[in-house]
Amino acid sequence: MNEQNNSTLEIAIFANGCFWCAEAVFQRLKGVEQVVSGFTGGTIKNPAYREITTGRTGHAEAIKISFDSAQITYDELLEVFFATHDPTTLNRQGYDVGTQYRSEIFYTSENQKETAEKFITFLEKEKVFASPIVTAISEAKPFYIAEEEHQNYYNENKTQRYCQFVINPKIDKLKKYYADKLNTLKT
Repeated sequence: MNEQNNSTLEIAIFANGCFWCAEAVFQRLKGVEQVVSGFTGGTIKNPAYREITTGRTGHAEAIKISFDSAQITYDELLEVFFATHDPTTLNRQGYDVGTQYRSEIFYTSENQKETAEKFITFLEKEKVFASPIVTAISEAKPFYIAEEEHQNYYNENKTQRYCQFVINPKIDKLKKYYADKLNTLKT
């Protein structure tokens, strides 16, 4: 990356169910430099995946996105965030149940906080979802990187049943509705 791009590089942190799914979706967008799977929002330091799965740490599976805001805006990331998971189910995404699978936006600036609040207000006003949005908006907390085997999971395990039945439909939806936002080198 050249020096010029550094001034437009920002961080977004989203929890929207399984981080394998979220990572696979956001990796494919133009302007996204890096997506890291991890944990945030809880009470213990340096948690391991096996601790997160108990639901007792308070952490959510989350992704930390480094993006070039000159190529993709935070609003566009929010649009994809809300389009690729169910923000109306509390502590649940499909068969994944527990606080670790909650829908939450961890803002890294006051501007991100205001943008997320306005976005949710717009979605609710337009009645985009049949049920109320339960996505929380919280200030970013320490982000703990998940173990190596959880990084780039979908790209390295596309033939696994979970990837085929849970992640592939999200990727297909992304390709159908957001083709103009895709990085053709990463699809």
